[in-house]
Amino acid sequence: MQINNANLKALYVAFNAAFKGGLGQAASQYTQIATVVPSTTGSEEYAWLGKLPGLREWLGDRVVHAIGNHGYTIKNKSFEMTVGVPRVAIEDDQYGVYIPLMTEMGRAVDAHPDELTFGMLKSGRIALCYDGQPFFSAQHKVLNEKGKEVNVSNISDDGNDGPTWYVLETRRAIKPLIFQNRKAPNFVTKTAETDDNVFDRAEFVYGVDARRNAGFGFWQLAHASNKPLNAANLKAVITAMETQVGDHGRPLGISPNMLAVPKALRFDANKLLTADLVPNEAGTATETNDLKGVLTLLAADWL
Repeated sequence: MQINNANLKALYVAFNAAFKGGLGQAASQYTQIATVVPSTTGSEEYAWLGKLPGLREWLGDRVVHAIGNHGYTIKNKSFEMTVGVPRVAIEDDQYGVYIPLMTEMGRAVDAHPDELTFGMLKSGRIALCYDGQPFFSAQHKVLNEKGKEVNVSNISDDGNDGPTWYVLETRRAIKPLIFQNRKAPNFVTKTAETDDNVFDRAEFVYGVDARRNAGFGFWQLAHASNKPLNAANLKAVITAMETQVGDHGRPLGISPNMLAVPKALRFDANKLLTADLVPNEAGTATETNDLKGVLTLLAADWL
């Protein structure tokens, strides 16, 4: 192929089309557990997290519930992926072998929100949420009926290193996770004869960049456990979430609807949630499976 502006433009169109073709190949799961928030600045502050009071009887003046006491900020990060195509490959009409690479770039970009969001979920024992505690912690602070701080837990670990599974409430306006999107992926190229990569290395460069990040929403909407995934442990987590109360003993009305597991637990989780009959406690007969249909199963690639 003769290297000229017209041919380079046509090559860009072909590579860009391959890249866009890859964008639909990754089966995205992050929107099931994360609220997608558009961002217009370098960071977004979610000062209202932790301040969602219920209605009260209006006696006298209104009681203003101040926001900003928690000050949770998600800073956007820049991400990029760049590949180089040797000039001789273009000259020798071998550029076709790079089209699958451009498609794979698109697929990787499409999967990136899942990687960020589920990565946050996996880091929940360490990464902090709006109240300054790890997202999954036994020391979240809540005021009881007497106005005294007490600890509330959303984690059920027993010290082993087994795979972690998560019970989530995902039907509210704010889901357990937040995906913040500042700049959509942009496919760019450096192919001018005067570009350093072409002049110095005889290499055409194609890349994509984006700005985004993920963070935590309400810790009350998620519970993590590395105990064995069985009916007793799953029921205990569901009950703990459903009976949670907020400040001053106010019921939160949480109704978990999803069980998120790594692929290693997919088959065990599926049996728990779909079997009609299960062994009774004595193991001598079968009984109706009261977990059937209670939760939706999400076997996540990035867990």
